[in-house]
Amino acid sequence: MNEFNLHIIEADRDFYDGKCVSLVVPTTEGMYGIQAMHENLVAAISIGVIKYTLPDGTRCHAAVSNGMVKVENNNVLVLVESAEDPDDIDEERARLEAEEARDILSGKTDRLNYRAAKGMMARAANRLKIKKRYGRYE
Repeated sequence: MNEFNLHIIEADRDFYDGKCVSLVVPTTEGMYGIQAMHENLVAAISIGVIKYTLPDGTRCHAAVSNGMVKVENNNVLVLVESAEDPDDIDEERARLEAEEARDILSGKTDRLNYRAAKGMMARAANRLKIKKRYGRYE
């Protein structure tokens, strides 16, 4: 199976760096698939889930926030504000963030806070969705 190099970097650390056989990223235009020898590309990543398959067949998922993906010469670089493994998502923390965002949004505060709250709500909702769909519960 053909492979490519995948490097996922979030704001403060490397999330994944290694070989990969397929990658699906959420873009502003919808879900976008990438495989080995893909044409060069730069695209904006939206809040959602990244799905990637390792050479041994392991399927991996990560909740991601906004960012960019760059494909060049069989190397894929994903730069996002945050990336989280579904098993590492703190469900209670995400619920509290969603509640806080709801409170801000219902108060219709100034525009800056309103926009920040909309982003907070989107990230929290995404984290909860990814945890529910792909995470392991103990």
